[in-house]
Amino acid sequence: MYITNYPSITQYQQLVELKDLRPATKYRYVRLVRTLAEHFKCDPATLSENQLREYYVFLRQEKHWKGSAMTQARVALRSFFRETLTVGKDWTVFEDLCIARPEPLPLVLSQEEVKRVLGVLRQPRYRTCLRLIYHCGLRVGEAVSLAPTDIHGREKPPRLHIKNAKGGKDRYVPIAPDMVEELRQWWRTHGNRHWLFPAQQKGLAAAAVQSCMSVACVQQAFVLARQESEIHPAAHVHTLRHSYATHMLEAGVNIRQLRDYLGHRSLDTTLIYTHLTALSEARTQATMQTLYQALKG
Repeated sequence: MYITNYPSITQYQQLVELKDLRPATKYRYVRLVRTLAEHFKCDPATLSENQLREYYVFLRQEKHWKGSAMTQARVALRSFFRETLTVGKDWTVFEDLCIARPEPLPLVLSQEEVKRVLGVLRQPRYRTCLRLIYHCGLRVGEAVSLAPTDIHGREKPPRLHIKNAKGGKDRYVPIAPDMVEELRQWWRTHGNRHWLFPAQQKGLAAAAVQSCMSVACVQQAFVLARQESEIHPAAHVHTLRHSYATHMLEAGVNIRQLRDYLGHRSLDTTLIYTHLTALSEARTQATMQTLYQALKG
């Protein structure tokens, strides 16, 4: 195994630790610099712009990297050279690297399909968690990391406090009183003070568990439910979030409110769901017919 314990990488790791990034992102950025060193088998601080350009071509043509992977490689290495080494200010390679972002429309389940897939779940922990994900439009990581105190059920209206979500932001999402009661009933089955969905640890009472249920467990539970319910084979846990957003728009929820509920930074991200609402299409057709009739009058 090639050794990549260079002072420049240690220095970069210290820089990354000073940034307000999620732990997984910090690890990924440092790993990308180590991979660069392994590729050239030298201290990455000694590399030229042409060598870096060659490396990006390698990632794209040989490793077939694209999208978010190439974006991370650009951000991490640009930070390494320009911030840590304070070189490359006049390099154009980072700007020359163009990364197209494909934006396919997300899969959305009908309300009947959502009811069917969630209806086959038998284990209460997975059934309650996945029902909550759909009910509030949560990311799976947000759901499993909830604490009992994040449920503000006595407020009017009730709200769910999502802490340290994507981008390190907090937000509140509305929650129905019946869902609050379902969560309370679930919590009473284990009584863990730290986690709404504690992990299962052999030989340890649920109330004493110090970690939350894993994302992988919830994803696997959904896969099994999907197979049993025979809904669209491409559906995954995040499809519930897409379905929530679409169904909320169909119900007439303001798109700016929905953006806040979903925790989107930009309204453009939320606008994609307007292309998925069957009711919106029906309303458009009805309006067009009305306008056409008015012309005839």
